[in-house]
Amino acid sequence: MQPLRILIAEDEAVIAMLLNEVLTDAGHHICASVATAEEAVAAAQKHHPDLILIDAGLRDSSGVDAVVAILKVSPMPHIFMTGDKAAVLAQRPQALVIEKPFDEDALIAAIDSAMGTQPPVG
Repeated sequence: MQPLRILIAEDEAVIAMLLNEVLTDAGHHICASVATAEEAVAAAQKHHPDLILIDAGLRDSSGVDAVVAILKVSPMPHIFMTGDKAAVLAQRPQALVIEKPFDEDALIAAIDSAMGTQPPVG
């Protein structure tokens, strides 16, 4: 897979740092790392990332709502991260969701699915 420009939207600093480390070690570039839905929308518009990794429940709002706002402006591959996959799928049945806690292999498989290089993860 070619290196991607990835936007991370995660309000838990430790998880955001871990994602940053894993993704940069895999050769990707983190174009922004934010903690709120408002920042996620602004960063997506500013950086036009290849992929968004977004927590379904951010500090100030819903990551799902942030993605809806982002997609109104421009289609972008995205992956939701959550501890409650069913809740996200109830709102967005076609969403690509990985459950926390997840391991590096699950994250890479989800990225491959989002970018169309692998079948969707279940």
